[in-house]
Amino acid sequence: MEIFLSLLAVFGLFSLGWLAFGRILAPRDFYAPAYAVVPARGDGAALEQTVRALLWLRAGELRRYTVVIADDGLDPLGRAVANALVSREPRVILCPMGALTEYLV
Repeated sequence: MEIFLSLLAVFGLFSLGWLAFGRILAPRDFYAPAYAVVPARGDGAALEQTVRALLWLRAGELRRYTVVIADDGLDPLGRAVANALVSREPRVILCPMGALTEYLV
């Protein structure tokens, strides 16, 4: 029982340290727009996993950014995956690679 309580205390202290450290590194008063650009090509095999990982980081409110999927030659299957992500998730957009600077304003 003492070992379990010790492990629980260590986990609690680690969690509190993680949250405090995250708040120090990511202040809430951040007004500049931020973007996470994901270049996508082909069938977009790892596209969904990459976007989900970025959304997981954003869900903790430690980072606020828009995820931009930059189309660098997606085939129809990859475009369907990208469109599904865009329609399902807020603040995820799809743009052609050549027009990326127009979207990052």
